[in-house]
Amino acid sequence: MIKSQKDFFSGLMFTLVGAGFAWGAYSSYSIGTGARMGPGYFPMLLGIVLAVLGAFVTFYSLVEHTEDGDKIGAFAWRPLGYVLGANVAFGVLLGGLPSIGLPAMGLIAAIFALVIIASKAGDHFVWKDVLLLSVVLSIGSYVAFILLLKLQMPVWPTFITG
Repeated sequence: MIKSQKDFFSGLMFTLVGAGFAWGAYSSYSIGTGARMGPGYFPMLLGIVLAVLGAFVTFYSLVEHTEDGDKIGAFAWRPLGYVLGANVAFGVLLGGLPSIGLPAMGLIAAIFALVIIASKAGDHFVWKDVLLLSVVLSIGSYVAFILLLKLQMPVWPTFITG
């Protein structure tokens, strides 16, 4: 019998996702050998490790007794909506949406929107902290992606830069 529902279902999820990634890497990419690794070698091994870890967690949930049975709580729809919405907003703001005439707003605006929207998913929302995190992530992203990696993406809105 299941002693901890949380551990059982999280272990089952890890096992299924890990097995899926391992199978996808094995069936879609060349694996190679340990000496000459192909593009599917690392994803396949990572998937196997995740699946084995999930199997251990699932097994542990069947043998370790918890105080109250460690039941699964209600599904958190609100945080899920904010996190998914933040990612959609990031993509739309970074690249624009030509089908409706929305221009690209650039990396900085997209990061600010991402952080502000995703921060609403938590229990505590403090504007000062959210804006500070937005500034730090914007500067870090600009340095990493634009200056160091020299990626070609809009940094500022197109109506500002020309």
